[in-house]
Amino acid sequence: MAESRSLIAPTSNPLLERSLIEKLSRRSDAAGSLGELVPLAVRLGLLQGTLKPRFRDPQMVVFAADHGIAVDGIDTGARQPTSEQAQHLLSGRLPASVFARVQQITLTLVDCGMAEDLPAHDRLLMRKIAHGTRNARLSAAMSLDQAHAAMRAGMEIGDTLRGNMLICSGLGVGANFSAALVLSRLTDSPVQELLFAGPSMEPDRLAHLTAVAQSALGRHRELTEPVEILAAFGGFEIAMMVGAMLVAASKRHLLMIDGMAACAALMVAARIASPVTDYCVFCRSQAHRGLDRALHLFRASALLELGLDTTDGTGATLAWPLVRGAAALLTEVADGEDPGPSQPTPMAEAAGRPPQRM
Repeated sequence: MAESRSLIAPTSNPLLERSLIEKLSRRSDAAGSLGELVPLAVRLGLLQGTLKPRFRDPQMVVFAADHGIAVDGIDTGARQPTSEQAQHLLSGRLPASVFARVQQITLTLVDCGMAEDLPAHDRLLMRKIAHGTRNARLSAAMSLDQAHAAMRAGMEIGDTLRGNMLICSGLGVGANFSAALVLSRLTDSPVQELLFAGPSMEPDRLAHLTAVAQSALGRHRELTEPVEILAAFGGFEIAMMVGAMLVAASKRHLLMIDGMAACAALMVAARIASPVTDYCVFCRSQAHRGLDRALHLFRASALLELGLDTTDGTGATLAWPLVRGAAALLTEVADGEDPGPSQPTPMAEAAGRPPQRM
């Protein structure tokens, strides 16, 4: 992964940031406070390296896999088996599918390692590493070779996607539990905080989940390297998201992170190449309290808080208009205003070219 580390550039650029803030201040002077859209717009400008960020061909990729640790009764609240959820997504019977279509976001589902095979579909990518992972409480969920293979597959997916915005989310029975294990070990966070669903959660249920988690964490207590931790606890979908995120960030694309599994993948990716987080905004589709803790690990909050409790990726599709709106503050110029350069003048002059006008 050294190549990904070297190719992902931090977005920090004091001159550009100052110019973005000044441009947005002029908008605020005319229209009033723009609130949280301002830091979002600044982030978009910085990650694209321009005063006029633009998006094209937005993509949502849902990475699906099954988890061996599910046999320990860690996901008894799952609405349906992973394969059924995946089929509903592909057939347009889930809100995430509908919202993606309405927002003109291309939806792709990747079979990273579901226990069952799905029939061919034009929005289905078959990248199955195995028919589900092993039980992390008894052994490593996947071998190091499998983890690397999944990451490479994710990188290939990220490299072939069109556009410059990627929504990443996971799907699968046991995905949130495995993600909690990865996040707990990588950040030394109490696993119970990541498993706690909320005040309505039965104490016995939380106690059971915590006991299973502690057993799995104890078995692999000696591991410290991020990919080793990913292999011990994670799912194939988490590993593939790691690869996709690294490639997207290396291309200066926006990443919309939705859900616990996506947060776990991002944490692994950040241990490999820390600037990857510069390219992220966060969304949520579940009210799970553990997700609050996961977002806190990135010092982040979700763009929208709608009280959703549905398939990961749904919240990101609903937040996408906010992102487009924030970019429009910089790119859609009011009548009579000088359209201005796409980069601050000193930056353009340093590059040996006149300021671009768009």
